[in-house]
Amino acid sequence: MSGKILCVDDESHVLAGYERQLRKQFDIETALGGEQGLSAIASRGPFAVIVTDMRMPGMSGIEFLGRARELTPDSVRMMLTGNNDQQTATSAVNDGNVFRFLNKPCPAETLAEALRAGLEQYRLITAEKQLLEQTLHGSIKVLTDLLSLVSPVAFGRATRVQRLVRKVAEILKVPGGWQLDIAAMLSQIGCVTVPETVLETVYGGGDLPDEERRMFERHPQIGRGLIAQIPRLEAVAEIVAYQEKHFDGQGLPADEVKGESIPLGARILKATLDYESLSSRGQTPTKVIESLKGRGGWHDPAVVGALETLSRAETTYARKMISFGDMRPRMILDDNILNVNGVLLVGKGQEITDTLLHRLGNLHSQHKIREPIAVLTAMD
Repeated sequence: MSGKILCVDDESHVLAGYERQLRKQFDIETALGGEQGLSAIASRGPFAVIVTDMRMPGMSGIEFLGRARELTPDSVRMMLTGNNDQQTATSAVNDGNVFRFLNKPCPAETLAEALRAGLEQYRLITAEKQLLEQTLHGSIKVLTDLLSLVSPVAFGRATRVQRLVRKVAEILKVPGGWQLDIAAMLSQIGCVTVPETVLETVYGGGDLPDEERRMFERHPQIGRGLIAQIPRLEAVAEIVAYQEKHFDGQGLPADEVKGESIPLGARILKATLDYESLSSRGQTPTKVIESLKGRGGWHDPAVVGALETLSRAETTYARKMISFGDMRPRMILDDNILNVNGVLLVGKGQEITDTLLHRLGNLHSQHKIREPIAVLTAMD
């Protein structure tokens, strides 16, 4: 059974005994005391199983396992001690999340059996985690690919908003930033049900007939329904659902949620969507901030403050007209890319990536892209 095991004790002869008894069955490493144990985890980890003595000078086994858990939360932790009172066991389980609690002296076969169980537990934990991550990443990719194919306009807006959201989250030091990042990318996924002509009108600041307006207004709830089916994205679904909710409680969805009861990610997304919308219509950053501040009750003031900070430090770009062969990653499209028949392929505002270049390269080889292409490049 594969997987490294770390044994920590403050007595060198005990560690030597572990190596002598267990090295033929397991991949064993040892560390003399808690500090060396933490150093081993940092430099040679992660370990599948971590075994420690309870009573060690300087750093107790409970303290060591608590800190080890912060470094490698998936490692299976075990405690060996000569102190078999109930309080020690309770503290070990609660503070260090200990998988097994063994009394010293522990027979070699008992310890070996516990280590085998620990390795199996680690295998189960990591296998489930890998499955969830693969499912999560795969599902997100399917949704983003679907959006880019069905609605390049909506996909272009989502990518523009995602860049802004990342910077705002950094300024505000938002915890769990990965959820907000995904929410920004999937914020427009519900737009797969909305005709492109409607989206172009909305994103351009135009007015819609009542029926088309209601069609567009439903997209956050449609997005929530799609995203909520994916494991671990429940919080992302709620951010997407509340992306049009005003800070004062007005807007959609029409419920009693308002102020800081609105998910922070949704408050960031709302202000950022409006910032992007105004910017795409040609307003200067200063004018955009003035407009956001003038919409009383619409936005969280802290988020608008972060956008104001961001607007002062935004990168300056130069517009260029180039051929496909001159396109490079990190450039930003300053106009839609169309095929020779005028069909939209990629929406304005998308950042050029290696994947996008490859996709466009296939079309370019068939002479299906209109040139020249308008792009923005960062100025030094």
